[in-house]
Amino acid sequence: MTTGKITNGKATHRVVIVGAGFGGLNAAQSLASADVEITVIDKKNYHTFQPLLYQVATAGLSPGEIAEPIRSILRDHKNIEVLMAEVTGFDLERRVVQTQEQEVPYDSLILAAGASHAYFGHDDWAPFAPGLKTIEDALEIRRRVFLAFELAEREAAAGKPDDPLNFVVVGGGPTGVELAGTLAEICRHALAQDFRSIDPRRTHIHLVEGGPHVLPAYPEDLSRSALEQLERLGVEVLTSTMVTKVEAGAISMGQTRMNAAVILWAAGVAASSLGKKLQVPVDRAGRVLVQPDLSIPGHPEVFVIGDLAALNDKSGKLLPGVAPVAILEGRYVAKVIRREIEHGKISTGRPEQREPFHYWDKGSLATIGRAAAVAEFGKIHISGFLAWLAWLFIHILFLIGFRNRVLVFIQWAWSYFTYERGARLITGGTKLPGWQTPVFGQMTGSKVGEEMSAGTRK
Repeated sequence: MTTGKITNGKATHRVVIVGAGFGGLNAAQSLASADVEITVIDKKNYHTFQPLLYQVATAGLSPGEIAEPIRSILRDHKNIEVLMAEVTGFDLERRVVQTQEQEVPYDSLILAAGASHAYFGHDDWAPFAPGLKTIEDALEIRRRVFLAFELAEREAAAGKPDDPLNFVVVGGGPTGVELAGTLAEICRHALAQDFRSIDPRRTHIHLVEGGPHVLPAYPEDLSRSALEQLERLGVEVLTSTMVTKVEAGAISMGQTRMNAAVILWAAGVAASSLGKKLQVPVDRAGRVLVQPDLSIPGHPEVFVIGDLAALNDKSGKLLPGVAPVAILEGRYVAKVIRREIEHGKISTGRPEQREPFHYWDKGSLATIGRAAAVAEFGKIHISGFLAWLAWLFIHILFLIGFRNRVLVFIQWAWSYFTYERGARLITGGTKLPGWQTPVFGQMTGSKVGEEMSAGTRK
């Protein structure tokens, strides 16, 4: 079946790509020079550089510096059209993608819809502990963080007790570590001299991790280094500590209840719900169990890539949901489609003849704060300033658009030498969940010291 238009008596192969993240964009750009028609569908009109979302959330960067319109990125490719629409389902037999407005036919489908945060069955926690997956999430976190200081200043100026603020970050993976470290820097430096009735340096930043180590996916020496760097920044790390309840202005960890002005969620990831709409097997996180060639069972013309795909590497370990994996998967799928079009095999359904996807892990990096980071490049492990420089260079290199690279570099250079945060804007409402709680900075039930002695820290 061919759904593309007829040109000079020849049917043009039509590729539909759902999602304009790293995987979707790289697939589109790699296919742009082939004899195909490409339709990119995304519910947003822009691509977000997700690794730097935490910089927007902590006022280091503005949204426009980590985002670029999809049409602008793809405008030089005349065989690519972009539709801003929300996909609602698929008809695999008829080979159409369904949106609320229309059905979009395809010959090959690439699903790269990404993932969102998960609350492990406690979705009612979401209003009190926002995650960080979108620009909207980042702006909401920024609003809550800086609003907390403003409300505390207002109350202290009115003569109420100046109790230290409590910020809690749940999840000790890369996002949680980045948020906690940067929040500590903001309190100790960027805001230190800006208030008259409160002292932001007294703010407590807690990082709560359910496992025994922060950055659990990293080697033990780098995990230990990350912990030490966090503590030097003033972050109070609680490991082997499970969150049992999140409510307005408070978080519970077993019998311990901690009041908190701001709670941020960085503990879980759930794949896009579009994976389940393919009606194929998925794992517990909703990721599609793809074939070695990233296609789905019974439909070699349908590929799933990026955070939505579940595929093990040669050692049996699940490929991580990071940008380099999605980028290489997008390019791999584009190569498969191009080769099969050229050899006239695209509709014959012979996935056993395809070379399986192999991911070459070039390394992992996680930033913790100013001149603080960890990096793993095979057997080479780096911590501190050199790792931070590597992280900075690689992230600027991957940013979409030359304009963005220049702006981010200038902004980071300014922040490095001045400690200033240039995007400290409070937009939206001026209410903070749980602010009515009379005292921030207290624990009830088990004391912090008792938690420490029980081995929940370090």
